[in-house]
Amino acid sequence: MKKLFILLFTATILASCSGNGSTSLLTPPSSGLPYEVLVVCDKETWEGPAGRALFEVLDRDVPAIPQSERSFRISFTEPAGFSRLLKSFRNIIEVKIDKSQFTQTKFKYTQDKYASPQMIMTIQSPSKEEFLDYVTKNSQVIIDFFTSTEMNRELQDLKKEKNHNTNFLDSVKKKFGCEMFITKNIRSIKSGENFLWASDISNNNSSIQNYVVYSYPYTSTDNFSRENFMQKRDSVMKINIPGNRPDRYMATDTMFVDVYDTEFRQRYMQVAKGLWQMENDMMGGPFVSHQMVDEKNGRVIVAETFLYAPNKKKGDLIRKLEAALFSLRLPADKDIENSIHIPEVVIDDSDINE
Repeated sequence: MKKLFILLFTATILASCSGNGSTSLLTPPSSGLPYEVLVVCDKETWEGPAGRALFEVLDRDVPAIPQSERSFRISFTEPAGFSRLLKSFRNIIEVKIDKSQFTQTKFKYTQDKYASPQMIMTIQSPSKEEFLDYVTKNSQVIIDFFTSTEMNRELQDLKKEKNHNTNFLDSVKKKFGCEMFITKNIRSIKSGENFLWASDISNNNSSIQNYVVYSYPYTSTDNFSRENFMQKRDSVMKINIPGNRPDRYMATDTMFVDVYDTEFRQRYMQVAKGLWQMENDMMGGPFVSHQMVDEKNGRVIVAETFLYAPNKKKGDLIRKLEAALFSLRLPADKDIENSIHIPEVVIDDSDINE
């Protein structure tokens, strides 16, 4: 058996999204909303323990947001009802359990089979018991696989000149020598010392979307401790994002911060996800932060998005905003083609072309 490595946001998946984000000339446009998954499975399995295991994986909460929201909207159909209309869904999971066909449980995937962009994951197994065990053990793989696919689509849309904010791109280049794409509707830009803040706060929306990029000198690996991240973030935000009174300023909710290590463009990256709040005020919401060492300039570059959306669902939106963070290119990355590379989703597959 060989292992097929699905690199999140790599050229492999980018090609599956028709390169420039447009639909394929050979397939119709896909249907369904972002983070919506159609499960194709016989009714008995779907309503039994095996199907409930898969449902519970897809029904898990989006991490690091203030209220409970499921990771995916889940639709279901039996194979007999898997019509031409339903085959156009953007994200599909096909469940195939048959001991006469399969000797082991594994994942397969197909891209743009019936529509474009589209991702189809097939989970095949000889028995319901093995299927349940496999899905439970690989729950994060399933979540990451479809989350990365959706972020990938968003990233490709952002790269189109008509969709991204050229003023922000120019500001990031001028101040940091970096590149980063954010959505065009975020127009307000504030510049500080080694700091940029872009926001749609002036649009009078009920939600406020924000990006910040800042830098500070790299001294040692201690820069990447959880405590140092929160201290640095709080000090930068207090200076650059004040409230309407001196005692009001942005701070990190230290009880709800998840910090972990990963890779980005073959270099170390620290990711932090959690909640922010305005001291002595009622404002708050989720944030996602990426920080990496810019070795060429001896500094740490931090790119972050944070959201204020009271009384609104935030899961899909914060993931949409997070996708833009992966467009960040440090000065050393400028000559690297197709270099976007973050942690892998590993899928076992010995007959991918069948």
